[in-house]
Amino acid sequence: MNGGVTPPGRWELLEGAVKGAGKKYSQDRCAALHIAGGEAVVLAVADGHGSAPHFRSDLGARWAVDEFVACARKFATTAVEVDAEARKNGDEGHWYAGLAELHAQARRLPEHVAHRWYGRATLHDCNSPAHGGLPVTPSAQNPKGSDSGLHPKGPEATQHPKGPDLTAYGATLVGAVLTRRLLVCWQLGDGDVVVLDAVGTPYTPLYTGPDLGDETDSLCAAESWHRARCHWQPLTNESPSGLLLSTDGLSKSFTDHQGFLDFAAGVQGRATELGMPAVRTRLPDWLGRAAQYSGDDTTLVGAFEATDAFAPQQNDAPDVSHERNRAW
Repeated sequence: MNGGVTPPGRWELLEGAVKGAGKKYSQDRCAALHIAGGEAVVLAVADGHGSAPHFRSDLGARWAVDEFVACARKFATTAVEVDAEARKNGDEGHWYAGLAELHAQARRLPEHVAHRWYGRATLHDCNSPAHGGLPVTPSAQNPKGSDSGLHPKGPEATQHPKGPDLTAYGATLVGAVLTRRLLVCWQLGDGDVVVLDAVGTPYTPLYTGPDLGDETDSLCAAESWHRARCHWQPLTNESPSGLLLSTDGLSKSFTDHQGFLDFAAGVQGRATELGMPAVRTRLPDWLGRAAQYSGDDTTLVGAFEATDAFAPQQNDAPDVSHERNRAW
């Protein structure tokens, strides 16, 4: 975690996580990093499915974040280098030419992450089979077995009909790269991305509506990258003033989507009003109050435009209400 770290660039980072009520430990994992000397930000959250059939999903979530960060770091560095070269030479054409290749890289990134994740999960399962038996060689398993792609989070979780059974490691993944001129977000499974535009108005570019049932796309599915969604946004005029990624434990705390958006806007408002150090200190309490309603692990990472910090005030805790359309 990077909470409390003074940011080197224009973006200030936020990171917080609480475990769900009654759980021994959280299955969520996250990362919030400055890349390329603060010229770019990489954010990621992963939610391990957590139920009995997914008893290794904390590992799956950790590897999801690790492998996304590894891939996103290269992508972000390339984006910054292309931008810097264009600025150095005063050649906008260089930027737009590089943008096409960056777009292609963005489309391939989920597959690269999934392959790296499959490799780690398969190796772990070979050395310590999830369902008992003797360790096997990776070559004896086929990581490209097919299934329906949707994985119940509950005890009714299905097994892979063929290939390695990576159900025990099942996890979702949400990640983002933000640079001076580019915003890219990826999502596999549930979770949320909230972008706050230049004036602080929130929108959710990958939102597909309320979840139906208790199933989600998962990294443990064969060829899971086909189910990943991507938001590609070159920043031609105004940059976002904030970006928040969270596991679904947060959005499920609200009775409607607008309440969740109000929460996101409120976090930014508190950052502007109180300063990021105060928000970092208080975020676990805010998330804990929200998690009381969902009962799920709740994790949030974010990046906000750097602002002058103000001294904390008394009685400034946000209203983490799940009442309909109630802002805080």
